[in-house]
Amino acid sequence: MNTPVLLKTDLPLPVFGHGKVRDTYELGDQLLIVATDRISAFDVVLPCGIPDKGAVLNKLSAFWFEQTQKLIPNHMIETLEDVNRLDDLISLKKRFKYPDYLVGRSMLVKKLARINVECVVRGYLAGSAWEDYRKTGTACGYTLPKGLQESQELPEPLFTPTTKADKGHDMPMSMEELKEVVDSTLAEEIKRASITIYNFARGYARTKGIIIADTKMEFGLLGNKLILIDELLTPDSSRFWDMEYYKVGQSQPSYDKQPVRDWLAHSGWNKEPPAPMLPPEVIKSTANLYRKAYERLTGQPLK
Repeated sequence: MNTPVLLKTDLPLPVFGHGKVRDTYELGDQLLIVATDRISAFDVVLPCGIPDKGAVLNKLSAFWFEQTQKLIPNHMIETLEDVNRLDDLISLKKRFKYPDYLVGRSMLVKKLARINVECVVRGYLAGSAWEDYRKTGTACGYTLPKGLQESQELPEPLFTPTTKADKGHDMPMSMEELKEVVDSTLAEEIKRASITIYNFARGYARTKGIIIADTKMEFGLLGNKLILIDELLTPDSSRFWDMEYYKVGQSQPSYDKQPVRDWLAHSGWNKEPPAPMLPPEVIKSTANLYRKAYERLTGQPLK
């Protein structure tokens, strides 16, 4: 594949944090978030990247932030379309030529107090929720009707928050546990906002032939005001299914890194670092799925 792959960034700016996928830099009361092409699976970052993945995550998040801004404010200020824009924001004693790779995969955002919770909303019985239900008849602490099948639409969306772990696995949280992290009023506000955003996005996606089976989102606080942050409704944070091929009672093909998970699961890898290199055909098929998700949801080609 000829598309360059960005695995790491190196900017002359104070580092706010390096995540599994994103590199974040300090800009006073703002942050510069750069979405790389890194990919993780089973909580391990792989040695190879997925071409254009960072652009998809950045542009699709920006799309959804714009779509949902009337429902809840978000942290986005602007996407970076001109690297020279950084000169307006940063005072460096020595001039620096900012790399062109920042265009299309970078976002300027407000710096907020992050709430360390992954806010998961599930509209369909899939993934760990299906595994729980199959064994116990419950899912993520909720008692569900008997006789539901894999991938079936739930009677109503479930709010199933988890901890946000910098390393290792996120752990499920009950509403009572969430209320111990934030106060009771804020916990209920987070739940309402999460379900409202999911319902809006699910309805929109259906007009594009896409089912949003579940998604996770994050929030922060600006003073006492709840703000939507991080990424939103991307193939990394959501299950996107094609309505044309959707069939209850089985797992669904999805627009995400499923080809990566499938290959790794059959590779003999023990799911401990280091992860193996992916073969070219898996990288290519995964890149195509990310691009397809963006183009179907936005109706625009990925530039």
